[in-house]
Amino acid sequence: MNRRQRDDKGQVLSSLVAVLAVVAIVGGLLVLFGTRGNDSVADSGKPAADKTSPKTTPRPSAPSAPLSKPTVPPSAPVSSEPPSVPPSSAPTSAPVSQPASVPPSAPASIPVTERPAVEIYNNTPRKGLAEDVSVRARQTGWIVTGKDNWHGKIVASTVYFPAGMQAEASQLARDLGISRTKDALDNMKKDRLTVILTSDYAG
Repeated sequence: MNRRQRDDKGQVLSSLVAVLAVVAIVGGLLVLFGTRGNDSVADSGKPAADKTSPKTTPRPSAPSAPLSKPTVPPSAPVSSEPPSVPPSSAPTSAPVSQPASVPPSAPASIPVTERPAVEIYNNTPRKGLAEDVSVRARQTGWIVTGKDNWHGKIVASTVYFPAGMQAEASQLARDLGISRTKDALDNMKKDRLTVILTSDYAG
């Protein structure tokens, strides 16, 4: 009985030793391979040498091309001359003004010595109209021999003339500002011009 116990005890001890031996071997292998794969160098201020790759001489890096500056076009030369002004489309010379149309020449004035006598009549309610027009007729060279009121219906202010005195009647009408001339009526004198003023007279 004691011998069996001793045998069992010795068997247990040998098993424990075997296990410890295996553990020691495995631990040693782990330490060995672990330290070989991680040969670290303490910080010494220098880079660690690479033991696995062959030592190669570093090639000098190619010099970087200088940065090209953007090309700036040369500034246009400054000219001291003033900028040229494009020619204007307007004509340089002032347009020649067309001569004003010349009205037909007025009839020649009849000489004072050849003018007939004139009688002036007022056919309006305006008092003194015949006297005022008589003054104007004298100022233009006519001889007024009579002035009075005219009773009757006259269409417009008119210078009446006897036969052969149409030119003289036109001259008197222009001088007094009257636009109508007409043959003398039967009750008018035949040796002179007769003026009858109506309400259309603006002179």
